[in-house]
Amino acid sequence: MAASPSTARAINDRLALRLLQREGPLTAGQLKTLTGLSRPTVADLVERLQDSGLVRVVGETGDRRRGPNARLYGIVADRAHLAALDVRTDSVSVVVADLLGETLAEAVLPIGSDTATEAAVERAVVLLERTAGKAGTVPLHSVGIGAPGLVDPVSGELRDSSGLPAWHRRLVAVLQARLPARVLVENETNLAALAEQRLGAARGQDTFVLLWLGHGVGAAVVLDGKLRRGASGGAGEIGFLPVPGTSRLPSAVACDGGFHTLAGSAGVAELAERYGVSAVPAPQEPPSAALVRAAVRAVGGASVGEVRSAGAFLDDLAERLALGAAAVSAVLDPGRIVLAGEAGHAGGEVLAARVEDRLATMSPLRTEVRAGALGGAAVLRGALLTAREAAQDELFAPHDEPRARVL
Repeated sequence: MAASPSTARAINDRLALRLLQREGPLTAGQLKTLTGLSRPTVADLVERLQDSGLVRVVGETGDRRRGPNARLYGIVADRAHLAALDVRTDSVSVVVADLLGETLAEAVLPIGSDTATEAAVERAVVLLERTAGKAGTVPLHSVGIGAPGLVDPVSGELRDSSGLPAWHRRLVAVLQARLPARVLVENETNLAALAEQRLGAARGQDTFVLLWLGHGVGAAVVLDGKLRRGASGGAGEIGFLPVPGTSRLPSAVACDGGFHTLAGSAGVAELAERYGVSAVPAPQEPPSAALVRAAVRAVGGASVGEVRSAGAFLDDLAERLALGAAAVSAVLDPGRIVLAGEAGHAGGEVLAARVEDRLATMSPLRTEVRAGALGGAAVLRGALLTAREAAQDELFAPHDEPRARVL
């Protein structure tokens, strides 16, 4: 069935906007080449997008020719502002960006475990408001939030979770009530997977699993290009995975005794102490990240003793991580596993290669292991991508685009 004129215009406009987003400013001639549309059609869509305030002339090419083909058209990045929040158990990080994802302002706020729920919420809200104010007067259009815990796949709400601060769930509700912006919440590990797929170690991969190694552990599952959340939003709660090497099994309310015991920051710190590896973490950094980074540096050092102890620590840690990776590989056959989070990023390819070698002895399924490229920033990057896509889906839709009727 042929598309109606209004639908065809909407498709062409979206295509042009996506190209401008991906390639940067383009001339009408370049848009014609990239879209395959006729010159009159491109001229019409450029005029429509300018009239709607989405595109403007941002310069000219180096050609001496006169005419519209020499003008460079770009997306009006300050048409809307976006915000991303990374909500941890003891801190909140905020980034405010323009419609193209360019960072305009950012801030971090520690929140102690003894802070009352309402006080913690108010501090986080004020942090967002102040950061948005520093970015300019353009109102926030969309806010992406990454948080630990389960996000209901039907309602999109952050569910109550034992062991996590009560202010997390309360913060999402308050932001939804107080902000005119659209507020979107997603599990932090899922957002990290989105960021690594678009910008990092999983670029171009339709199927992979991301293992988050930070204060705790988690996993995100991407199969056939889609993020899989599970029936209750709990896909990837790998910290509860029963594994050998622990003194007990995990329970329905605590992951102690599961994979978390071996691969969480506290367990990694205990392992490092056994091998004499020490390091001082940066503020808000998991101790495991500093320890793994120190071991990787020591492996390339001059002291034979340090090289031996650091190498043994990394080998033992790789053995632990391979247990979780083998379970993932046996069930999902992802082809690639990304070691993300602060500790995964700190280990780099030195740790990833060790895990891949050990995994190859435990599973008949060929699985690449790669180090995450974005570190702890992956959650914020993923939250910003989510906010940007939500804003663009709405702003890039022409006003005359037909909308589905509810029957």
